This record gives sequence, structure tokens and C-alpha cells, in this order.
Amino acid sequence: MNDHPLARLACMASLLMAFGCTSPPPAATPSLYERLGGRPAITALVNDAVRNIATDPRINQRFAKTNPHHLQSNLIDLLCERSGGPCVYKGRNMADVHDGMQIRDDEFDALIDDIAKAMDKHNVPAAERRESLAILGQMRGAIVGH
Repeated sequence: MNDHPLARLACMASLLMAFGCTSPPPAATPSLYERLGGRPAITALVNDAVRNIATDPRINQRFAKTNPHHLQSNLIDLLCERSGGPCVYKGRNMADVHDGMQIRDDEFDALIDDIAKAMDKHNVPAAERRESLAILGQMRGAIVGH
């Protein structure tokens, strides 16, 4: 190796550029879908939420004529899609589905309550719970009062 100080400096600069100045790419933040546990976890959560709704006297009469399997399937796809998963919700938009039903705020809150109880049962962490319920809460305006 050349003992000239500039040669040593150039060599060190080359080494720093090659090894010392690179950093690994930042890790991608997992989607809510992934943090919830994917489709299997969302399916289990929704199944329990639908059971809660069916036994909740505050709102179960609203679902008396609803096909529970259809409701489950749509809720799974909706939550899956809106949480960043690969699913596609194929149901009608919320405003159209609830048009003429005159759903009240307390009924919407009961539904959210029943979903939250299912989240408790499945030990959904607080951050994911808040994020999921916020996604559902965004639909309030399309559901309540129509």
C-alpha cells in the first residue's frame, strides 16, 4: 500500500463509502390487516361479533331478517379491505344498504360495542383496537339517520 497520507485518506474514504455509509432500508410498517393477524383472525373476530349482535337486545331485532352468513362474509371483507388486506368488499355502499332504516346513534354504538367485545375476547392490542374501531366509526354518517 502506498504510505502517502492522501493515498491512505482516499483508501479510508472508499471503505467508508462502501461499508460505513450504507444503512439497511427502513423496515416497512405492517398494515393493520397484518397486525390483526390476517384473514383468519379477522374471520374469528367477526364471527364472534356477529354472535354478540345476535344476542344483543339493543340491536338484534335490526338483524332478524338478515342472513348471518351474508353479514359475516361482508363484514370480513369490509374489515379486511379497510385494514389494508387483500380482500375486496363487494357489498353495497353503507348509505344504500341502510337507506330508510332510520338507524339511531345508540344502535350504531351498540354494534361497535359488540365488535369491541369480540376484540376483547381475541385480545386485540389497544392500538389495533383503536385503529379498527376508528375505521368502523367513519361509517357512522353513512349508516345513522338514513
